Amino acid sequence: MSQSTIPRAAVRGTASGVIFMAFFGTLWANIGIRGLQGWGFLWLLILSLLIGAILLIGGIVLIMNSKSLSNEMVQGDSQRWKRKNMWFGIIFGLEGVLIVIAARICVSTNHLELFVPVMALIVGAHFFPLAHLFKVKIYYITGSLLCLISAITLVTLPIKITWGNHQIMLWWTSVGFISALILWGTGVAVWITGHRLLNKARNGSKEA
Repeated sequence: MSQSTIPRAAVRGTASGVIFMAFFGTLWANIGIRGLQGWGFLWLLILSLLIGAILLIGGIVLIMNSKSLSNEMVQGDSQRWKRKNMWFGIIFGLEGVLIVIAARICVSTNHLELFVPVMALIVGAHFFPLAHLFKVKIYYITGSLLCLISAITLVTLPIKITWGNHQIMLWWTSVGFISALILWGTGVAVWITGHRLLNKARNGSKEA
């Protein structure tokens, strides 16, 4: 395998996936923390930021290490990457629009408690076209798990529970923390894939 078989763009694509998972995983964790309504706020916030930062650094290091790779692509690859980036923007934009619509509907109907599980469904669904677009099989698992946890939460769990004298928004907490773990786990898996691509490219360069 030659170095040009795995261009810099391929490794940086996985690194971008890691960074996205770090950022959005931390956002979901903060939704879970908000659902606890003050309980354990500081320590959980520090922990979520630490996990997100570790993943973020991993993605950045992957990008930095990819600088040694060739930026050459076989004929047609450049256009394919442009189309992929275009479709990624469309999918990501559509996800944002649907989340905004869901938020407005939940607010206008006085059912804000539904927003977090519904958002998890939307986020989970958007991973399916991404999995097909970027040929990343783990995104199918990620999307399925996010949709599953949303559905299970809506069907089986109470909206709120009282722990002692403290009230917890159980829907927000369960979906928030579990979604964070799913996205962080996906980030680790994508980082491992990117690291393998980087090693293959370097080994191919040495053999050439």
